[in-house]
Amino acid sequence: MERSTKKYWPVFVFPTMAAFIIGFIIPFVYGIFLSFCKFTTVVDWKWVGLKNYAKIFVVNGKLDKNFLHSLWYTSLFTVVTVIVINVISFAIALLLTRGLRGTNFFRTAFFVPNLIGGIVLSYIWLMIFNSVLQNYSQTIVSTQWHAFWGMVVVVAWQQIGYMMVIYIAGIQNISTDVIEAAKIDGASPWQMLTRVKIPMLMPTITICTFLTLTNGFKLFDQNFALTGGNPGKQSQLLALNIYDTMYGSTGWQGVGQAKAVIFFILVAVISLIQNRITTSKEAV
Repeated sequence: MERSTKKYWPVFVFPTMAAFIIGFIIPFVYGIFLSFCKFTTVVDWKWVGLKNYAKIFVVNGKLDKNFLHSLWYTSLFTVVTVIVINVISFAIALLLTRGLRGTNFFRTAFFVPNLIGGIVLSYIWLMIFNSVLQNYSQTIVSTQWHAFWGMVVVVAWQQIGYMMVIYIAGIQNISTDVIEAAKIDGASPWQMLTRVKIPMLMPTITICTFLTLTNGFKLFDQNFALTGGNPGKQSQLLALNIYDTMYGSTGWQGVGQAKAVIFFILVAVISLIQNRITTSKEAV
């Protein structure tokens, strides 16, 4: 039966591969090609070589301060959200795997925000933030740091429940024999956490870190709905900066596409480095 099933593997693989090639590979390759062109539509293009890439950082002989600001602002935002989301979700997962009453209710309550779309969630929080800040004659976009911490709260609120579920699954997969052996050896709760649970959770930590890292760098919906890049594009993350370049002015579509290619390379490199670091810790 198994051999007869293997004969028909192309029947199962082909539809998925065809969808992947048509929906991702072809648009991706064509997008790279368009980054070397000046275009208004995907069929109306003119080859300009590396001129689009030259304009990413320098415009009219001057540094593009908006793009450079978005670059470091996004990096800071990603670092903060990776730490906040993983620390809080891990702590909640530890609490909810201790057999407390109402565990299922709390799991559901923490996970529900992940089911709400980023734009909807951002508009809800926008009303909450502004209703509080108006008491101090402020809004969420009064300063870039109001916007920064507002986005951190929204993203953390949305993603903590999802990461919590992954951590819970990882904790429940730890062998009870290992836990019992550590207790017999007299391990304290802190030693149990740092020398037993965390090392055995490194595959889970790798997954959660990768997800939060990539989500932080490519964040768009929440940035667009919550702040719109205000004040004065000071709260623009990279994805919104690329969108603004593509659609904010005529003739800059090619530059926006070039930024998108650089953006992809940046996220891919950082993700690979992160994966390499956490994987090496797993081996240790």
